[in-house]
Amino acid sequence: MTDSPKRPSDSIPTPRRLPIHAIQGSGLLSPWTEHEVVTQGVVTGSTRKGFFIQDPRGEGSPSGQSDGVFVYSRRERPPVGASVEVRGRVVDYVSDDYDHPTTQIVLHDLQPLGSAGSVEPIWLTVAALPRTPAGLAEYLNRLEGMLVGVEAGATFIAPSNPFGDYVVLPKGDDEAVRTRDGGVLIDPENPLRWFPGFRILDPRVAPVVNVGAVLESDVVGPLNYRSAAYQIAAEGPIEVSNPTILPSVTSFESSSERLTILTLNGFNLDAQVEDPRLVADPGRDVDDDVGAGRFRSLARAIVGQARSPDLIALQEIQDSDGAELSEVVAATATYRTLIEAVLDAGGPHYEAVDIAPQNNADGGQPGGNIRNGFLFDPIRVELVEGSLRRLGEAELAFVESRKVLEGTFRKRTGGLEITVLNVHLASKRHQRGVFSSELPGFDPREVLRTDQARFVRQRLLELKSEGRRYYVTGDFNDFEFSETLRALLGDESVNLASLLPAKERYDYNHRGRSQVLMHGIVARWEAESEFAHYEILHGNELLGIQPGDLGAKPTDHGYVLAAFDRTP
Repeated sequence: MTDSPKRPSDSIPTPRRLPIHAIQGSGLLSPWTEHEVVTQGVVTGSTRKGFFIQDPRGEGSPSGQSDGVFVYSRRERPPVGASVEVRGRVVDYVSDDYDHPTTQIVLHDLQPLGSAGSVEPIWLTVAALPRTPAGLAEYLNRLEGMLVGVEAGATFIAPSNPFGDYVVLPKGDDEAVRTRDGGVLIDPENPLRWFPGFRILDPRVAPVVNVGAVLESDVVGPLNYRSAAYQIAAEGPIEVSNPTILPSVTSFESSSERLTILTLNGFNLDAQVEDPRLVADPGRDVDDDVGAGRFRSLARAIVGQARSPDLIALQEIQDSDGAELSEVVAATATYRTLIEAVLDAGGPHYEAVDIAPQNNADGGQPGGNIRNGFLFDPIRVELVEGSLRRLGEAELAFVESRKVLEGTFRKRTGGLEITVLNVHLASKRHQRGVFSSELPGFDPREVLRTDQARFVRQRLLELKSEGRRYYVTGDFNDFEFSETLRALLGDESVNLASLLPAKERYDYNHRGRSQVLMHGIVARWEAESEFAHYEILHGNELLGIQPGDLGAKPTDHGYVLAAFDRTP
């Protein structure tokens, strides 16, 4: 991790001259923490917070200790290939509780020693990377700070993002289950599997990359640890063969005998450009979703890809003044802006309904008051009077979490009627990474999500006993094979997402792992009788954006569409 150390030393011991591998030590923690040391090495790369050096005399073997280390330095940036001597204090930096500690040298003095030439990288090949999480963690820890590389021929399995991050599947990996677009489907036996990735800091040489692109040149750089994972600190530019991806279009059409429902995560959508003086964090909480074209992109997805469905279940809709800390909780301006964008795209004039949360009571971005909501076409569909409800208000599992929004919708012709439960369950944001020092992969919110799912299931049992058709949709923040989904389904319900071919079963991409977080829950009889149909409209989660272009992604999910036929 390349952030500033948090533990200043009260006294600096006499400097010790040591090789880098001795500073790194035999475990996760350095035996020289808080000691002043002097060491030498060749500069192999840099980040915004400092640079890496490696001992060219070391064996560079993953069976020994790392011969590379990060030097924290805000000012000094010696060129790659320079031989230097550094003096500084050794720290074991930990960004968050339970995270992997990384050894760094806080620079006090730098002496150039001339040019030393190049250092040979260690290649992260399929054969070299251990298969087990524990073996992989040990292997990468021994390479931390050293020069590593990914060979040309690797496939990009995540789209490029604003920060210049890339994730690849090394060439020759025949075990990963691939998606139809060249991505990698999440492995239920190893859902946190790490794939090699790199970051290019300079957006001028960082290309737009779509899932399925092929790396045409080698990538080399020091192995850095940041954001709970290992990543190569690359310089760029790189050569890429990039595929053209055309967003998929639904085969479903609304009719008097069919109700169509789109699920769309708004990704903290709001129409306000926040005043920096009125938000909790000006660096993160000020955005311009209108100016970035997010409303326009979402409208194109609704009209072009989903063919203007009867009903839209929305998540992460913010109030009218976005993340500003105010008493505003209504989302009138947000809905109005989206509705107008749909009209401009040639779609129908939707109406919006929700039940606003209490101010700052449902979690999410401070001041944003995110909630679930519905858009519906009033010419084709009506909201059954008195059916709109917020579920979970008095439940412990939903304290400081998004409540379930329930509404019953009826086709104006044909009479088809569905009760829709729109959910946004507790997030995985606090889950520990696979390289955590304690309980790797532990998710403290899993119990909470499971309790939320059990609560929803009880409501489904009530609807079943009343003979009513139901559909649960939204952002479940968990996988189809998770305890959350098992708790919700019981024996009486079926997840329509699980019925899709594996190559189509993804609406989200997290560090190269394509996965389902949106699901479609219906009664078992309905799925078995084929009265309910389901598809995921791919494109958004596959398309990369230009590094450096913050706010350009309309949402971080794909789009999910369900169609319900009238029963005899």
